Amino acid sequence: MTVTASELRSQIYRLLDQVVETGQPLEVERKGARLRIAVDQPRKKLDRLVTRKCIVGDPDDLVAMDWSDTWSPQP
Repeated sequence: MTVTASELRSQIYRLLDQVVETGQPLEVERKGARLRIAVDQPRKKLDRLVTRKCIVGDPDDLVAMDWSDTWSPQP
């Protein structure tokens, strides 16, 4: 993505956050030169995952559950 120095000035925090989140460098045009703002080490996509607890209770109770009365092979 390429922006002018004026655009960078007016939206600097949004643009910097975008570079951090996506890992894509930002190019800024200034006096005929292109400057690049990039993350030093791009983050992996899996690093952005948030840990959540999906099972409330004892997971071993799920093994012993009887689903035969509600499950059907028909969609």
